[in-house]
Parts: sequence; C-alpha cells; structure tokens
Amino acid sequence: MNLLSNLVRNLTCRTNALSKNTINTNLIKRLCSNHNNNENRKRSIRSTLYYVTAAGIVTVGLSYAAVPLYRLFCQAYSYGGTVALGHDANKVENMSAVKNKLIKIKFNADTAASMRWNFKPQQTEIMVFPGETALAFYTAMNPTDKPVIGISTYNVVPFEAGQYFNKIQCFCFEEQMLNPHEQVDMPVFFYIDPEITEDPYMEFVNEITLSYTFFEAKEGLQLPLPTFVK
Repeated sequence: MNLLSNLVRNLTCRTNALSKNTINTNLIKRLCSNHNNNENRKRSIRSTLYYVTAAGIVTVGLSYAAVPLYRLFCQAYSYGGTVALGHDANKVENMSAVKNKLIKIKFNADTAASMRWNFKPQQTEIMVFPGETALAFYTAMNPTDKPVIGISTYNVVPFEAGQYFNKIQCFCFEEQMLNPHEQVDMPVFFYIDPEITEDPYMEFVNEITLSYTFFEAKEGLQLPLPTFVK
C-alpha cells in the first residue's frame, strides 16, 4: 500500500513539474512574441519618419527650384506663349525686316494679389516688322516704406506666337529689390522672327500681346504654370 502511495505521489509531482514547465514555456513564447512585435513596430515608425523627412527635404528643394524649373520647362517648349530660350546672335545681325507684314505689339502689366508694387508699361503698343529689333519699357515702383523683392513671369498671346517672339534682353525670372519709394525703368529688347511669315497658322496674326506679372519673391514661392499647360 505504501509503495502504491509513493508511486502516486511521484507521478503527481512529475505532472505538476511538467505543467509548470509548459506554463513557463508558453509565457516565454508570449514575451518573445511581444518583444518582436514591439521591435517591428519601432522599425516601421522609424521607416515612416525617414520617408516623411525625405519627402520634406525634396519638397523644400523643389520650392527653391520652382523658378528655374518653370523657366526651363516653359522656354524649352514655348508653353503658354512663353518665349523660346535664347536667340541666334548671327541671325540678329544678318536678318532683314519683312516689310509686307506689320505686326502690332501690345503690352500688358499685372501684379499678384500680395504684390505691393505699382507696375505698368510705358507704352501701350508699338508697330514692328518681323526681322526688326524693337525696344520697350516697363516701370515699377515700390510705394511702401520697406524694401520689397519682386520676380516676374511673362507670356505671349496668341500662344502659338511665343516661338517667334525672341527676347534679346528682359527682366523676367530674376529677383529685383526696390527700396522704399524707389522707381525703376525696365527695358525689353526683342524681335519677331521673320520665319513667322512662313507659318501658315500665323498668316492672319497681326497682333501680339506681351504680358508680364510680378510676384513678391518669398521663400517657397511657386510660380504658376500658364493655363494652357494645365
């Protein structure tokens, strides 16, 4: 009888030990699983932070590059009536005026809502022949009591004429500061490419409008693309 009791006690002790081991093993597994989940969550948060930081850096970089990117994009493709990039110096020296097509060039000036300058063309229009250089002026004044930095964009209407409207000198896309109550004259030296007379789509175009818009240059300024591109 004593022998049987001893066997029962030994089996009970071993069963209890196995149960405790099983409980301890499951507890360890749960702890390890929780630890791994926490590590994965931390890595995910770090990755998200890295992506957000990188996106912020790219956004800031693009905002600083907005003006040159806008200029290169529009000038390369003459979008929105933007004048084609550069001009051929030899062509300017040797080209001849096409006297059988007189074109009226009209001048327009605008300012953005937040821009405090007074800005206007000195002449409303001039008449030019294709292949003939011409000079026009705009006037800008800062009526405020503090310096204001401005930057301008431009376009040509009709849009298709932009590829033939060549500027030799102008004030666009460059930051310009006017001191309090300072006024300046801004020249535009340009010509209409005589090849416009060979374009059948330009046959009935006898009037072109050159338009400038001044914005106040601030950090993060993004100049708008012409409506034609949108």
